[in-house]
Order: sequence, then C-alpha cells, then structure tokens
Amino acid sequence: MSDSTAPKTGPEPTPNRRALVTGASSGIGAATVRRLRSDGWDVVAAARRADRLDALAAETGCEVYVIDLTDDGAVADLATHLTATGGLDAVVNNAGGAFGLDRVEDADLDDWRRMYEINVLGTLRVTKAVLPLLREAGADKGVADVVNVTSTAAQGAYEGGAGYTGAKHAEHMLSQTLRWEIAGEPVRVIEVAPGAVATEEFSLVRFGGDAEKAAAVYEGYTPLAADDVADTIAWTLSRPDHVNIDLVTIRPRAQAHNSKIVRGTGV
Repeated sequence: MSDSTAPKTGPEPTPNRRALVTGASSGIGAATVRRLRSDGWDVVAAARRADRLDALAAETGCEVYVIDLTDDGAVADLATHLTATGGLDAVVNNAGGAFGLDRVEDADLDDWRRMYEINVLGTLRVTKAVLPLLREAGADKGVADVVNVTSTAAQGAYEGGAGYTGAKHAEHMLSQTLRWEIAGEPVRVIEVAPGAVATEEFSLVRFGGDAEKAAAVYEGYTPLAADDVADTIAWTLSRPDHVNIDLVTIRPRAQAHNSKIVRGTGV
C-alpha cells in the first residue's frame, strides 16, 4: 500500500501559529505572552525595555523584539523581520497607557499627545505593517487574527479621563472600521476591553509614580488580574475559524461601570 493511500492513524498535525504581542514587557502583555506560549504558540514579544523582555524570554522561550512603536521606520523593520523569520498568524495590539487624570480645563497637551500616539497611532502602525502577513497566513491556514486590547474607557466617559477615553474610543473605532473594511477576508478583528486591572504599572504610570494614589485605585474590592485578560485573549484566538468575537468587555464583578465600583463588600 502506498503512503498516499495508507489509512490515517491519528489527527492531522496542527500547524505552528505565531503571534506578535506588543507592550509585552509587563502587565497584560507579559501575561498574554505566558498564556500563548503555554497554549503552544510561537510568540514574538515586543516592547521598549530589553531587560524585561530578556527575562520574559528566559522564562517562556518567547522571541523578543525591542521596539519603539512611535517610530515608523522601526515598525517597518519589525514587519520585515517577521516576514523573514516565518510570518505571522496573529497580532495582539496591547501597547498603551494612561497619563494623568486631569480635568479638561487643566489638561496637559503633551500627555494627550502621548496617549493618542501609543494607544491609537501605535496600534494603527503595527496593524498596517503586519496586515499583509496576516492575509497570507489566513489564506494558507484558514484564519488569522488582529486582537486590539482597548478598555472600558472606550465605552463611556468619566471625570478626569477625557484624554484616555478619547484615545480608547478612537482605538475602538479603528477596530470596528477595520472589521467592516476587510469583511470576507480570512482575518478576524477582535476587541478585548478590560475594566479595572491591577497591574504593576498602569496606575503607577498614570499618577506619575505616586504609589499611594496608584494603590488606592484597587482598594476595597478584587480587581482583575493581568492573567484574567490574557485568558480572555487566548479564548478569542481559540475559537473555530468561522467565529469572530467582535468585542469582549471584561470587568471585576465589583465594577458596574467606569465610575461605579462597590468597595468593602468582600468582592
């Protein structure tokens, strides 16, 4: 009996899938790298801080790529690197952040520019750069994915948050519009919008390094952990090829909406 007619004795091997995770040096990004690696993905972890990426690589076996996502040339070089080293099946646009909690009348224009540059234009740069690779992978394997990590800030306003909510609303609109524009292609566009997540840096950065203010954000209730969001991201990527998870909103049970958190109930 020839090899071509021999009966199959087991499942078809699953092709290796490769993901790019931005903002991978800490928080949700690092947790997503760990989760995807544990699920068998090849992962390229991208961020600015080489020392943190090296530690993550030693822990997980991921590939690392040091990059400033506000640099057009650097993002183009990343796409060239990905093309030369095996292509790409998914991108998790996680890099972002909030700076300040000022009222509109007191807003720091530089903080607003920084939030728009990394949350919106960073996501745009990376998505534009890797979309040809995702199309190629989708045509070959059946599906590829763009996952944008936005925020519940993309769904409603809160006092002091106009700069961040504006940036995240823009990222949400980018996600929805891209999904409509490439409908019918083998590339899914997924949005994951977390509420309050206690990571080591998000609130600390927002409050300019004031650890007391940062800690107060999460007092009296159980916030999400980075692993909760990473688990959600991994779930969206694991859905059958014909299933698109357009938007997942994930909050702590104690958080009813952006400005209503019930504290002191043990939840």
